[in-house]
Amino acid sequence: MPDVKRSRAPVAPEWPTWVTLAGCYAAWGTVTWYAAALPLWVFLPIAALSVTLHWSLQHEALHGHPTRSAAVNEALVFPPLGLLIVYRLFRESHLRHHTDDLLTDPRLDPESWYLTRDRYAALPAPARAVLRLNNTLAGRMAVGPAVIVARAVLDDGRRLLTGDRQVAVAYLLHGAGAALVLWWVMGVCGIDFWLYVLGVAYPAMSLLTIRTYAEHQAAPEVGRRTAIIEASPFFGLLFLNNNLHVVHHAHPGVPWYALPALYRDGRDAYRARNGGYGFAGYGQMFRRHLFRAKEPVAHPLD
Repeated sequence: MPDVKRSRAPVAPEWPTWVTLAGCYAAWGTVTWYAAALPLWVFLPIAALSVTLHWSLQHEALHGHPTRSAAVNEALVFPPLGLLIVYRLFRESHLRHHTDDLLTDPRLDPESWYLTRDRYAALPAPARAVLRLNNTLAGRMAVGPAVIVARAVLDDGRRLLTGDRQVAVAYLLHGAGAALVLWWVMGVCGIDFWLYVLGVAYPAMSLLTIRTYAEHQAAPEVGRRTAIIEASPFFGLLFLNNNLHVVHHAHPGVPWYALPALYRDGRDAYRARNGGYGFAGYGQMFRRHLFRAKEPVAHPLD
C-alpha cells in the first residue's frame, strides 16, 4: 500500500465531481422550486438528501477538488444549502483533524466526539445524559446536529470575543450565502423558514451523522483509529466514498471517485492497518449501535 499522504489521482478535469455538483444543485433547485406542488413526503427527503450531498461536496472542495484553486472550489460550494455549517471554519478544523497522530484526542482533534474525563465529570447531569444519548446512533441522529451547532457557536463565540478576524470573515461570508439560499427558499419558492430548517437542514445533518458516527475510535495505535465501512452504492455516493475513511486519511488529496479503486487494490493492507475496525455496511452499524453506545463519552485513554 503506498504511503503517499497527499497523492492525487491523475484525472483531469475531474468530471465526476463537476457532474455531481451540477446534479446536486439541479436536484435541490428543482425540488425547492416545485415544493408547493409536491407532497411533503416527496419534497423533504429529496431536499434533505441534496443538502447532505452538498456537505459531502464541500468536504471535497476543502481537499482541493475539483480544481487546484481553493478560491474556485470555495465558490463552487459557496451557497450553504444546509445553513448550519460555516464552510471556512469547517475547512480550517477539518484540515487540522487530518493530523492523524492527534485523532480522537479531545484536546487537539477538533472533530473528536470524546471529552477528557475531568471535563466530562464537571458537566451537569443533564448535559452528561445528552452526551450519553448522543453516543448511540439513534441519539446521534436525533440530538447530534444540535450538539454540533451548539459546540460550534460556543467555540466560535469565544474566538470572536478575542478579536479573531478569520472567524468574523467566515461568518460574514456564510451570512451572505445563507441570505442567498433563504431568498430562493422563502422569497422565490415560498417555503416556510422553519419547515426548511427543521424539515430539510436538520434531517440532512442527521443523515451526515450516520457517516461521522463511526469514522474514528479511541485506540493506542494511530492506524486503528479510523474505520472502513463497506457501504452500498447509495451511501457511497451520498457520502462520496468517505465511508472508506482509512483510504481517505491515507490519501486525503485523492478525489472521492478514485477511493474505491485504491481500496480494492489494497483491501487486505488497509484492513490490517486499521485492525479490521469498521462494519460490513451501514445496516450492520445500525443493528449494533442504534440504541447501544459504541464507546463512552470520556476518552478511554485520557
